[in-house]
Amino acid sequence: MGVGLVQTHRAFACNNAWANHRLLGACAGLTQAEFEAARTGFFPSLQATLNHIYVIDLFYIDALEGGWLGPAAWENPVPFPALADLAQAQASMDRRLIGLCNTLTPALLGGEVRINRGSTVQVEQRDRVLMHLFQHQIHHRGQAHAMLAGTRIAPPQLDEFFSAADAPLRAAEFAALGWTEETVWGPGA
Repeated sequence: MGVGLVQTHRAFACNNAWANHRLLGACAGLTQAEFEAARTGFFPSLQATLNHIYVIDLFYIDALEGGWLGPAAWENPVPFPALADLAQAQASMDRRLIGLCNTLTPALLGGEVRINRGSTVQVEQRDRVLMHLFQHQIHHRGQAHAMLAGTRIAPPQLDEFFSAADAPLRAAEFAALGWTEETVWGPGA
């Protein structure tokens, strides 16, 4: 595992936060009733789907940080019924994930993570846990994106990965997140 893989994980963490920022920002145009409304998806509403993303982030990020929260993470499947509170909590969780990825080294990527599953302890390689977490986010954001398409709010584009040509198009969002291109790609971006 080289430095390239460390940077790739850092970029995935930033892209994850940016996509959450875009999606939750679009959902901010919904009323509370629209946010809670029954919709077709694995989870029955935007509220349930977006809270699920947060809850599973909490579970895995805690484990990646060496915590032992385990199944207690999902005792309340909708910890943030209101979108504004959820958006704030998700942004905080995304910053934790970025911070964690900013400390990665090739050795840490290959190291073990102990995950409290309640009655068992799952031991996984850190890079696999991270890739699982990113995939989980992408999967459920896609479902939320489709749900949002069934509302009066246009869903945001989420299928990008920071192409250089699109940097000017995301500059305002990066500024809102407190980022620059260098935040994602490092010196010389």
